[in-house]
Amino acid sequence: MEETQRQKKIAGIIQQDLADILQRAATDGGLKGTLISVSKVSVTVDLSLAKVYVSIFPNKGAKALLEGIKESQVAIRHELAQRTKHQLRRVPELNFYLDDSLEYIEGIEKSLKREENPIEKRDLLDKRKKS
Repeated sequence: MEETQRQKKIAGIIQQDLADILQRAATDGGLKGTLISVSKVSVTVDLSLAKVYVSIFPNKGAKALLEGIKESQVAIRHELAQRTKHQLRRVPELNFYLDDSLEYIEGIEKSLKREENPIEKRDLLDKRKKS
């Protein structure tokens, strides 16, 4: 089902403010070399729940950092409520997920750069089609 304009607008507001909150918390917490970005936010139809996909670079320690974000979810939601009090009546409950799409793309690029590139060497495709 397609998102309504209201869902998209609220998701955009949450995405922008959360990215600022998380990045500021990371730099204040001593993680100066870490880049945290909110890649996607999707809000349910009743606007009570928001799925937040967080991308963390560099990847090592990303899961531990995501667990820290989940533990401080109440404080993050409170900060978000303070920032959006003139735009939203109620801030949706936040569920954080790790966005590993950059890792996935990097894995594809690495496999294409290997010697066994199936695009350049078509005879490799027959070897890999074992069922």
